[in-house]
Amino acid sequence: MFETFEVVPAVDIEGGQVVQLVGGERGSESAYGDPVEAAERWVAAGARTLHLVDLDGAFDGERRNATAIERVVETVDIPVQLGGGIRTAADARSLLDAGVDRVILGTAAVENPEVVAAISDTHPGSVVVSLDASDGEVVVSGWTEGTGIDPVEAAAGYEERGAAGILFTDVDVEGRLAGVRADRVSRLAEAVSIPVVASGGVETLDDVRTLRDAGASAAVVGTALYEGRFTLGDAITALAED
Repeated sequence: MFETFEVVPAVDIEGGQVVQLVGGERGSESAYGDPVEAAERWVAAGARTLHLVDLDGAFDGERRNATAIERVVETVDIPVQLGGGIRTAADARSLLDAGVDRVILGTAAVENPEVVAAISDTHPGSVVVSLDASDGEVVVSGWTEGTGIDPVEAAAGYEERGAAGILFTDVDVEGRLAGVRADRVSRLAEAVSIPVVASGGVETLDDVRTLRDAGASAAVVGTALYEGRFTLGDAITALAED
């Protein structure tokens, strides 16, 4: 999935616009314009993968920004991974057949783990399971509902069902520009042999390095890039020089 460690820009979409939430809470968002323009900017800056999320779909359980997402997928020529509101194997397959490279399943995978195997059987290597955690437990439905599930314990089961990777979002620090918590990432990376993509809390290039050194295969970065704490080019250069 990732030949070398990557910084993956986030294009989170709400109401047709790119936004970043603080702690995953609706109403906390800052807006950053048109999704296609953002995607093109990240590709021009050197992104090798884009991370798209239909935030309305994540909260409402039904994809709300299909048009904006289709425009992004049709425009860029790099792999795109998409999450938010994908609830069935049929939903996932239709997106994969339409050009999305990987689907991210959160609520659907928690409620029905076998959906991961069902999609992987027809589209191997296409499913990333999102284990978003707050206070040590997986949360679903747009990070509004706790499950009591330990993300580290759950990860191995999804690997056995054919998941190509795990997306771990540390919800408690998401969007806060307050730094990362590497111990949570390292525990998860040690539990599975598939790639772990880390998200949440990145403020500086040192945070990116910390996630890499903790065992992550990639880091999804949103607010830090949109707010100019560092550029994608800076990150690519710094990682290449290490």
